[in-house]
Amino acid sequence: MTEVLSAEQIGFYKDNGYLVLENRVPAETMAAIRDEIVRFQTLAAGMTQSDAKIDLEDSHTPASPRIRRVKLPHTQSDVVRDLMLSDHILAPVRDLIGPNLRLQTTKLNMKSAGYGAAVEWHQDWAFYPYTNDDVLAVGLIIDDMDLSNGPLMVFPGSHKGPIHNHHHNGFFAGAMDLEASGFDMKHAVPLMGPAGSISIHHGRIVHGSALNRSTKDRRIIFYEMMAADAFPIFGAAAMALSLEEFDARMLCGEPTLEPRVESVPVRIPLPNPPTTGSIYEVQKAMGKRSFEVFG
Repeated sequence: MTEVLSAEQIGFYKDNGYLVLENRVPAETMAAIRDEIVRFQTLAAGMTQSDAKIDLEDSHTPASPRIRRVKLPHTQSDVVRDLMLSDHILAPVRDLIGPNLRLQTTKLNMKSAGYGAAVEWHQDWAFYPYTNDDVLAVGLIIDDMDLSNGPLMVFPGSHKGPIHNHHHNGFFAGAMDLEASGFDMKHAVPLMGPAGSISIHHGRIVHGSALNRSTKDRRIIFYEMMAADAFPIFGAAAMALSLEEFDARMLCGEPTLEPRVESVPVRIPLPNPPTTGSIYEVQKAMGKRSFEVFG
């Protein structure tokens, strides 16, 4: 028995590596999320550089505050945390990868109208390989998302392929050379929907998004999670955690001491990049870019 997804939707996700569920989150919750974004923008107005909580656009100034990403928003906002733990988010995930779920991370990508930064093509799995690939990200679509405002784009079925080279000049750069990896941009599919919808994409699917040069914001919260029996492999972001900290990330169900080990492709995300910070900073080390940058 499933909670919310049909057999057809589950089959589509398994074949293609993504799913969009329209109008999943109630309007009152979306209004509360937008109020929280206003609060973050007020905080950013007094900042001169990024910190551990807020990542600023390169074009930010205190007089014209521009947030690129809010880091771990579930730790900064009860509204974001409560939604993460609700059936609006977790029920479809349980239908896809089972009842026991653990958090990887959360982030609020702002991609504001007129200047929101692009994210180069990559696979989430390249950053954090696990013992099995029941790993995915749920995206909460905060603004109506269409082709004009830089939607997330994916290559259907690429979650069944290899882990592509995300290194440059001997360091992990968090991005792929799309052409060298055998992909053509014309085959990418945009994940679009009205505000309050959610997208779900597999941890191994190739995805990215362009600069937002439209007059519309394209803000999205990502809740990244995995089955509780997926354990981090050397180099993954969760490697430094103690068992107690690892189990404190349980979202629902029960933790386990028995990792499920499957035959999955892995590339270790080491050596660490010389540039530290968010994916936007790490990807600056890439030589060839697929998307234009603000300027």
